[in-house]
Amino acid sequence: MIWIWIYLTALLPGALTFPTTPSPPNSTTVEGPCRIYNSGRSADCLGRQLESVPWTQFPSTLEEIDLSSNKLQAVHADDFIRLPQLRILRLRFNNISHIDSEAFKNNKLLERLDIFNNSLQEIPATALTPLLNLKELLMSNNLYKHATLADSFSRFVKLQVLSMGGPLVMGLKKADFQPLKNIRLLGFAIKCSSNLSYYEPGSLEAIQTMQMGFDMAIDQRPTTLLHMLRDLANKTFSLIQFRNLFEFMYYIGEEDIFQGLRDIKAQQLVFHRGKFNENLLRMALLNLQVAHIKNLRLQYIDFARSPTFIDSGGRSSITDLSLDKLDLWYISNPDVLRFDWRFTWFNKIKQLSIQYVYFNSVPCDSWVEMSGVEILDVSNNRLLDHYLFNQRCDYEGAMPKMHTFKLNTNELTSLKDLSSLTREFQQLQVLDVSNNKLGSAEKSRDCVWQKNITRLIAHHNRFVSESLLCLPTTVHYLDLSYCSLDQLDMTYFEKATNLKELLLSGNKIKFIPSKWKSPSLQSLALDGNSFGLISKESFKDMPQLSRLRAGNNPYHCTCELHAFIQYTTSKGRVNLTDWPENYKCYHPEPFLNTVISKYFPGQLACDVRLVIIISVATTAGVIFILMLMCYIFDVPWYTKATFQIIRAKYRAHKEKAAGEPGSFTYHAFISYSHPDADWVRDQLLPCLESNRNPYRLCIHERDFMPGRWIIDNIIDNIENSRKVIFVLSRHFVNSEWCNYELYFAQQRAMGKTFSDVILVVKEPIDPSSLPSKYCKLKKMLSTKTYLEWPQQVSQQAFFWAQLKSVLGKPTMTREGSHSVRSRTFSLGGLSVIGPLMEDRKPEEEKPNVDKEAKTTSFKGNNSELSNQKQIPVVAF
Repeated sequence: MIWIWIYLTALLPGALTFPTTPSPPNSTTVEGPCRIYNSGRSADCLGRQLESVPWTQFPSTLEEIDLSSNKLQAVHADDFIRLPQLRILRLRFNNISHIDSEAFKNNKLLERLDIFNNSLQEIPATALTPLLNLKELLMSNNLYKHATLADSFSRFVKLQVLSMGGPLVMGLKKADFQPLKNIRLLGFAIKCSSNLSYYEPGSLEAIQTMQMGFDMAIDQRPTTLLHMLRDLANKTFSLIQFRNLFEFMYYIGEEDIFQGLRDIKAQQLVFHRGKFNENLLRMALLNLQVAHIKNLRLQYIDFARSPTFIDSGGRSSITDLSLDKLDLWYISNPDVLRFDWRFTWFNKIKQLSIQYVYFNSVPCDSWVEMSGVEILDVSNNRLLDHYLFNQRCDYEGAMPKMHTFKLNTNELTSLKDLSSLTREFQQLQVLDVSNNKLGSAEKSRDCVWQKNITRLIAHHNRFVSESLLCLPTTVHYLDLSYCSLDQLDMTYFEKATNLKELLLSGNKIKFIPSKWKSPSLQSLALDGNSFGLISKESFKDMPQLSRLRAGNNPYHCTCELHAFIQYTTSKGRVNLTDWPENYKCYHPEPFLNTVISKYFPGQLACDVRLVIIISVATTAGVIFILMLMCYIFDVPWYTKATFQIIRAKYRAHKEKAAGEPGSFTYHAFISYSHPDADWVRDQLLPCLESNRNPYRLCIHERDFMPGRWIIDNIIDNIENSRKVIFVLSRHFVNSEWCNYELYFAQQRAMGKTFSDVILVVKEPIDPSSLPSKYCKLKKMLSTKTYLEWPQQVSQQAFFWAQLKSVLGKPTMTREGSHSVRSRTFSLGGLSVIGPLMEDRKPEEEKPNVDKEAKTTSFKGNNSELSNQKQIPVVAF
């Protein structure tokens, strides 16, 4: 049992102090020097500089009190009388010199009493008498001069652990421990003076225990060890420990003082501190060759060579030391390994541990002699590459049984040398090289490993990414924690097909590779690195992964991270072993130190499918609304018309640049539909063009330039006309070309008023019935005064007067060099106006009787028209 060993080691150097029970979460504080916790069942008074027991603060429910490391000088009768439930009392490291005989009379349930390291001058047998339930009594390191136990100790039938004695006990007598002869202990420890004066044979015969500890120096009486071992003969122990066996001088006698080891059955023998020379160590090992002891530990030993030792050949070698385990720890002189230059004492050791010996070379012969070693631990030394692996040594057939090799905490730098050393170890499975300086690129090339290695422990080294390729690929377990890795080489993991557990904690890995393939990996540790992004796709090529530790990273709290956490915690395939306390946001700044388990982004922000659906639906809605608006406001028609204007402007600019002649200037451009052409020819033109000072009017049938684009003719003539007269009727509204002329007239008036536009309503029109694209016309009909053609003949004269008033007085117009007439004559009587359009129809031949009703000017125009009857004429 571990606690037994803790109590026994109180007598030994390096021993642990008596453990203090940690305070549980439900602790409460009561006014006074001690802290009362555990619902009034425990009191912590450790190290409070108390000079007396603060019994007034103690509730009667106390079961445990720790008064260690104070200044108590005595234990009085009323200190613990009010504590009938007391079970554990610690009084170690005080200055107690007196305990009242009735100090514990009311503490009959007391099981553990610790009065170690006080100033008691005698064993308080009377005070201890009522404690029949005692299981542990630690009272060594006091000032008794004798170790004799009172007869009352025979009543402590439940006693399991007992430590006693002190620096003033000069020796042991046969009667000292007789009261314990019928009590079987788990642990017993005795301390005596460094200047042991006597030892009566048979003193230890009464002791029955599993673990035995001696803290006594036999410098002056080394033969005492013979009697002590004889008293322990034919008994079975799990542990025998000698502390400071030789405290001040090396043994130089010739008598074999360890011969009693032959008759002792013990699982483990420990020599703690003390001085050992070459002769004494050889003497002990020779006896252990035939003893029943299986484990030997030498720790904190001051080893020295024996100047009188003479190597007599094979007789002086240890050749048959068969141990399950040999520990050589904290030996002051590395020569302890070479006291036998043949190294034959290692031949039959199964587990060899050499730590803190600080040796730096391994002779070639030693590898051959360790033929029985299965576990070799040379951790915590100063081994260098060329000291450990000597190229002049022949390692073939060496270490045939070794399956575990521990080299942690040395000065190794070369993976190549390490692989060269171990590739001959045929049974090697576990290799521990942690806390070295391995991993540089230049010393991690051309590695050839033993193919049986399944476990590699290499944390706390200095690996670069390229050096991973020098690691054995047969491993099942790989620990590369705290190796300063900033990225991973995926080539290695593709080759390590048997890898099941990988530890990469505490590195500087900045991102998780997206193509990380490790089909056999079951457990992965990535905590304490530098990556901030992780997603469901990060481990998709690890189908066997079931345990993941990835906390303490600077996470970017994003939808991707949230989706990974939700998927991982809900599906249950991968268990986040450090969730949720170690997962916090680092970015963005508003979420700094936010626990990721409390980070809940909106579904709209994270669901890509939902975002796409909403985006598509929104876009479709906007397009539909735009199409609807285009349909309502006839945007395509306006777009088409605007394009025609731009194209006509472009053609006009090209013609002007080419030097082509300009156009005429008119008083008015008349826009009308084809069904209204008769009214225009018979009524409008004669009235305005037959005056003494006639108006010059532009109509498409007569004045459009043959061979030009219709759109170009419309735009040019509208722009070269001072006014634009629209003859409105139901036919006008249905005419596509009239729509263009109205639109072009609007474009001409852009940014101006519509004073140049004259509306003549030939027949009544309801503005509300007009199509949406006639919004400007609707506005003009509702806001602008227009002229309405009267059906009564008597009112028509007033209409013509109004029209002429709106047109203004006719003034001379500029006549360009290319008039219609001149163009018509130059064509030999043919006038080509333009291509046929869907609503432009050829004019019907008019009867000659109408000609006589026209004025002379109009006749001239009519004669031109007569020449145009032979070809199709574009009409509105």
